[in-house]
Amino acid sequence: MVSMTKPKYDFETDSNTMYDNETKEPSMYRVVILNDDYTPMDFVIYVLQNIFGHDEGQAHKVMLDIHKKGAGLGGIYTHEIAETKSLQMNMLAKENKHPLKSFVEEDSV
Repeated sequence: MVSMTKPKYDFETDSNTMYDNETKEPSMYRVVILNDDYTPMDFVIYVLQNIFGHDEGQAHKVMLDIHKKGAGLGGIYTHEIAETKSLQMNMLAKENKHPLKSFVEEDSV
């Protein structure tokens, strides 16, 4: 026969002391894509559509920001997703012998 012991935590009386019922929104991070003088614009649009999920019009706009301003926003995500997308983009660029780079920074909104 299995002996049942009372749990150390009584959910009826101790619920407010053990758990904080307020949840905090995760910090958000920006993936910033940097301009270079060698990566073709169509490759940048490809990356923006296939890694960052932009439609054709938005991808074209961001590509022009990258080209004219020196950097553009790939997207804003939680930390893990931003790091993954940045890494995917950097690896894809390297595999295709393009110097396109991105980095992640905390969003200050």
